[in-house]
Amino acid sequence: MADGISIEIESLAASGASLKPGGDLVLFVGEDLALSPRAAEIAGPGAAELVARAAGVERFKGKASSAMVLTAPAGLSAERLVVIGTGSDEAAARDWASLGGYTAGKLGSRSATLVLEWPGTAPGTDEVAAFSTGARLRAYKFDRYKSKKSPDGEETGGNGRLTLLVPENAGLKKAMRGAEGLAEGVILARELVNEPPNVLDPEEFARRASALEKLGVEIEILDEKDMKKLGMRALLAVAQGSAKEARVVIMRWNGGEDASEAPVAFIGKGVTFDSGGVSIKGSGGMEDMKGDMAGAACVVGLMHALASRKAKVNALGAIGLVENMPDGKAQRPGDIVTSMSGQTIEIINTDAEGRLVLADVLWHVQQTYKPRFMIDLATLTGAILVALGQEFAGMFSNNDELAQRLSAAGEATGEKVWRMPLAPGFDKLIESKFADMKNTGGRHGGSATAAQFLKRYVNDVPWIHLDIAGVGMGSPATETNRSWGSGWGVRLLDRLVRDHYEA
Repeated sequence: MADGISIEIESLAASGASLKPGGDLVLFVGEDLALSPRAAEIAGPGAAELVARAAGVERFKGKASSAMVLTAPAGLSAERLVVIGTGSDEAAARDWASLGGYTAGKLGSRSATLVLEWPGTAPGTDEVAAFSTGARLRAYKFDRYKSKKSPDGEETGGNGRLTLLVPENAGLKKAMRGAEGLAEGVILARELVNEPPNVLDPEEFARRASALEKLGVEIEILDEKDMKKLGMRALLAVAQGSAKEARVVIMRWNGGEDASEAPVAFIGKGVTFDSGGVSIKGSGGMEDMKGDMAGAACVVGLMHALASRKAKVNALGAIGLVENMPDGKAQRPGDIVTSMSGQTIEIINTDAEGRLVLADVLWHVQQTYKPRFMIDLATLTGAILVALGQEFAGMFSNNDELAQRLSAAGEATGEKVWRMPLAPGFDKLIESKFADMKNTGGRHGGSATAAQFLKRYVNDVPWIHLDIAGVGMGSPATETNRSWGSGWGVRLLDRLVRDHYEA
């Protein structure tokens, strides 16, 4: 999988650590503009004075997310000297992934040698790994369908080679392999979200997920015949209006010491295109509904990341893949369908389809695999955008410990979640006169009633529902992402597993 950048690591303590011929030299400074002794040695005599003089002319203060670029610097063999400001924050509080992304953005497609230390800061294994992940993610761009590519050197990343000169750290090579796999997982999720719906239908999505077999992930693909046998009638009701057949993909990574130990489970909504069905959406922005499978994309990316670093955990990923279209066979408002659990659902709005897909997949996972916990991800409601904008994903949970752990992982990765309420009062809003429940409770509390609907399919399994409608697609630009599809959630869930569930 190409991410547009290659990264090499060398120890600053090695006698051969030096500036590579040609390319850029990148130095990091705080607000005092001082270079570390090793950085000054590699840059050569006069480098510290050059930085200080140029900073005065450019009014460069070394603040975080600032840079100064000197072309053909006198006395240096580098083509450019790039000085990156790091501010005055303590290293423990620094967002190393964002620093890596910002640096890669300033380099574009150029090759460079980076001296990754400055006075008072010598990054450890985790910090270097996070920096490299951020750089790889910034370099990603989706231009597969453009006949004319972007010019080289744009500040969106490129095909450059970065050599990181870093303090000696035990275990750094292993951490870098994990960081590369994590970046690949995020990029895989982005690729899936960015693909047009005429290319990425449910069958193609399942085919791409099956490529994880190369990493040792066990893959099972359920077709519509299989789903009918299992009784997944809620999911199939969504798919019946499309010429494209539905699929469910089960992905298993058995990396724990005991292969029989219950897995941690991640479930993704994968509506490869959502027209709204008979309750058709307005035309404005409907093209964005190719991203209504961002939850499933995250799950595939996460399984790639876990398998790539050979995570010591048993993990299961399950995705329900459908296309929601309005032909003559489509379900109608007023229909009643029976889910795999046996519970009946009155269809009020065919555009509230994602919860029908998740209901059957959640039930199948908790009944068949008896997981330690389940976390589902879905671009489920526009209401969560009204509540939280694009800063947080909405988190609904029946388990305080799991919710607290995921919140901490969000703070650590910058993929933040905000806990929202579950309450019996929301159940009343989805009561039906004709069935066990309705598939929507109306305009008020739309995200909460959707979560309350899903809660009926998890029983007592510790569970989190993440409504990622605001963060999974059309995301604001950040230092680590310039893509429409953000790959949101892969880093979050990888961190949760790494911190709490690996042997």
